[in-house]
Amino acid sequence: MSRFLILLPAPEAEWAELPPEEHEKGMRSHEQFHRDLAAGQHEIVAAGPLEPSAHAVSMRPGENGGKALVTEGPFTECVEQIVGFYLVDSDDGPGLRRICEEFAGRGEHIEFRQMV
Repeated sequence: MSRFLILLPAPEAEWAELPPEEHEKGMRSHEQFHRDLAAGQHEIVAAGPLEPSAHAVSMRPGENGGKALVTEGPFTECVEQIVGFYLVDSDDGPGLRRICEEFAGRGEHIEFRQMV
């Protein structure tokens, strides 16, 4: 069995401005994704949305091996942030990828990665 991380990047500011109908459409897409995963015998280990990146806490190595440098906010400034994730166990990586491609085709942005 292999483990896959499915990251969901999105432009947070744009997402927040979407009308309720678009959020509902997104929820239906996630529900379909869950059904597709179950039908393909792919097991969700953990999944969920993340707080906005403004609530992130970034930690970097301190100088000369010293105390960590801790900053409020995301690690990098970028247009898209990771807004959610799925951690999935599967014996069928190609099948899981196909389901992810269908999910993306419904409007989701996905970064699909197998864990080492």
